[in-house]
Amino acid sequence: MSDLLNIDNVEVFYGPSQALFGVSLRIGQGEVVALMGRNGMGKTTTIHTLCRMVKHRAGAIHFDGNNIDKMPSHKVAQLGVGLVPEGRRCFSNLSVEENLVAAARGDEWTLVEVYKLFPRLEERQTQQANTLSGGEQQMLAIGRALMTNPKLLVLDEATEGLAPVIREEIWRAVAELKSRGQSILIVDKTLAELLPLADHCVVLERGQTAWTGKPDELTPELADRYLGV
Repeated sequence: MSDLLNIDNVEVFYGPSQALFGVSLRIGQGEVVALMGRNGMGKTTTIHTLCRMVKHRAGAIHFDGNNIDKMPSHKVAQLGVGLVPEGRRCFSNLSVEENLVAAARGDEWTLVEVYKLFPRLEERQTQQANTLSGGEQQMLAIGRALMTNPKLLVLDEATEGLAPVIREEIWRAVAELKSRGQSILIVDKTLAELLPLADHCVVLERGQTAWTGKPDELTPELADRYLGV
């Protein structure tokens, strides 16, 4: 399987403080990769580096055959990286439909397809985003990213802080996306739902790639060592 994304030995600094120490991960076409680790271990920094919101000092990042080391973030988005950021960040003064249409690019994911994936959004299509619940805003953020027709969908803290019934809807949608062959990089802490969907796991510890493997290779001992509170 050819790599869609290859992050190779990347180092990142915030001023004099080093945040990533040689992080590496790969995602093949159609793969779902879980990026895991305790809080503050470098997951969001890795995502921001991929999306070129943070510059790296060493290492290399290739996406869909392109070296994106020096690309601005909007060019990386145009190449096909669709980010659903932690905290959702919808356009609060726009309606649901306006949020979706504003991001539209390509023809596989349309309003009709997004509404099929998240029927709640169709019910609320004329509502302003700031009137939605947190879970509905997360659905909108995912739908907005899909409207860019991304080659890689990046979900940072996919279900954090959401009610159980909403989390179920999000996981159902992720399973549907996987069945459609969507490549996904996902950060989430709910292992019971995450691991059955993941093809591969990457665990970060203090800004380093501490463990990689298949979900069924993540033993309780490894989970406790790297992910336990």
